[in-house]
Amino acid sequence: MMTRVLGHSSLGSMIGTLLVGLLFSSIAGAGEYEDTIQSFRAADDTAEFFNTAYGYVVFPTVGKGGLGIGGAHGSGRVYAQGEYVGDTNMTQLTVGLQMGAQAFSQMIFLEDERAFQSFTSGNFEFSAQATAVAITAGVSAEANTGGGTSAGASGGRNDANLSHGGYRKGMAIFTIARGGLMYEASLGGQKFSYKPL
Repeated sequence: MMTRVLGHSSLGSMIGTLLVGLLFSSIAGAGEYEDTIQSFRAADDTAEFFNTAYGYVVFPTVGKGGLGIGGAHGSGRVYAQGEYVGDTNMTQLTVGLQMGAQAFSQMIFLEDERAFQSFTSGNFEFSAQATAVAITAGVSAEANTGGGTSAGASGGRNDANLSHGGYRKGMAIFTIARGGLMYEASLGGQKFSYKPL
């Protein structure tokens, strides 16, 4: 039996190829934004947030992959009071126990103008503890957007037990899986750039 050991350059090349693939797979067309927004509007877990949030950020496709070292990328749009006001890009580099690749849609609801200003400041980054409520029928998930409070979502009801009507530190984060399998679901370290229209 032969075992092949990957050197640093082979592993780096493989990760680089994976990340480039993720970069190009996460570029969305205009119709994908509306389709993604409608998917979140139709979900019981997130429908009410469209009525209460000052604004929201939508990423139709975030591509994420890793083998020990991983990364994620997504392009999104920022909305304030229902109006499209700017574009955002998300990047994430992770190190630790992870293997595989996945694609998901991500929605960040911004509770008030303060949360909106924080996100659009140009220096926004999720803390290491940040995770999102995964919207999948019959599957339970936990949310923690930077603190110790958690929320559960179970396929149809918003059982969120976070401060201020489901928000934590002014934000509520949800994902919908689009495909793939990955052993790591943290949003920690996601960095966002913002460009107003």
